[in-house]
Amino acid sequence: MTAEIRHIDAFLAVARHGNFTRAASALHVSQPALTVQIRQLEAALGVRLFDRNNRRVALTQVGRELVAPFERIVLDLGTIVANAHDFAAHRRGVVTVACLPSIAAELLPRAIAALARQHEGLVVRVRDVVAARVVDLVKTGEVDFGISGCGVLDRDLTETPLFVDRLTAFLHDDHRLARRGYVTLREIAAGPLILTGKDSSVRGLVDAALRRERLVAHVAQEATYMTTALGMVAAGLGVAILPEAAMTSAPESVRRVAIRRPVLTRQIGILTRAGRSLSPAAQQLAEVLRAG
Repeated sequence: MTAEIRHIDAFLAVARHGNFTRAASALHVSQPALTVQIRQLEAALGVRLFDRNNRRVALTQVGRELVAPFERIVLDLGTIVANAHDFAAHRRGVVTVACLPSIAAELLPRAIAALARQHEGLVVRVRDVVAARVVDLVKTGEVDFGISGCGVLDRDLTETPLFVDRLTAFLHDDHRLARRGYVTLREIAAGPLILTGKDSSVRGLVDAALRRERLVAHVAQEATYMTTALGMVAAGLGVAILPEAAMTSAPESVRRVAIRRPVLTRQIGILTRAGRSLSPAAQQLAEVLRAG
């Protein structure tokens, strides 16, 4: 028989009250049941814990030495249970998310703020990385989930769509096409173009569209982050193709113009590792993202 928490509770109650009857009453068990629990604990430990006669119950030397360790066990277990309840009730927890830079700069901060208003004890850690890195971090379990483009076609991942993201052209205010209602991909392909790196989801989408339209692009500059690409546009180095949400970070001299023929869109979603359930805190953040 292995000592269980009920045996430890029984021992501490008798030690505290110095009487089996009062200890049994405090624990809401019968005195015979309490006596059995003490005997079982003594048998499991191989020592006598109490000296008892008809008048009194006294701790043995071994019993006195075990009071403090057993009290720590009960206290630690109580803390563990309380923490588990807090996690389940979304009062505490840490969520780590891998996210595309474009989403990390716009959608995710709003979701984190909404989550903080509902659950102050939840902490969100963000890894803003390119699409390929998002997939790697999710698959290795280094993050709870990722936010990236859907359509990865990986059996190790599960995708939950969130929204459709549109790509647009960003031009300097004095560019000849800046006052147009829209531009075509052919009109801006001749460049000079400013595109994100080849490991980004935006670049993959643009390159695929150029191939479908049989266009040869003049890529003058590449950048990892949208703010860098927008800075290049502001400096007059070319036309950038970025998610339309990038406009919130654009300098005053940069204008956004819709791209048509073809329209460039990507499905953004939540990526999780297949077969892995989210923690209560991560599930709560995912629900806030879906609601938003």
